[in-house]
Amino acid sequence: MGTTLSGWFLIFILFWIVVLVSSFAIGGFFMFRKFLKRMPKQDGKSDLDWEEYYVSQTKQLWKQDKKELLEELVSPVPDLFRDVARQKIAGKIGQIAINEQADAISMDHVIRGYIEATPKRDHKFLKKKLQELNIDFHPYKHLF
Repeated sequence: MGTTLSGWFLIFILFWIVVLVSSFAIGGFFMFRKFLKRMPKQDGKSDLDWEEYYVSQTKQLWKQDKKELLEELVSPVPDLFRDVARQKIAGKIGQIAINEQADAISMDHVIRGYIEATPKRDHKFLKKKLQELNIDFHPYKHLF
């Protein structure tokens, strides 16, 4: 008295198998990327540790107008990823400011950090956002 799956029920089951496997794969991919960022490098600190360090070390160097510019620059990023993008960009800006021993975060620091922290695949969106804000990015072409 064996039953076999047939017709619409078989299609329904196969559809949900594909949906679940896809969901697990996507979630696993993002979890693995986060895991790799948390892995300590040769210096004993991870990428995320360095980002947090640069942000905390330069917190007092940020003026309100530069904070607002950073918020405007990360506004195209979907809400789900905006905090991560903001942290990564602010970390890169802080790294640049510390390396230059700056007294304050300047527009130059913000733009260079924004360009360097943004993945190459997103540079066309980055250029578009800078144009919307009437910011000349031609002096920074070598960073693209």
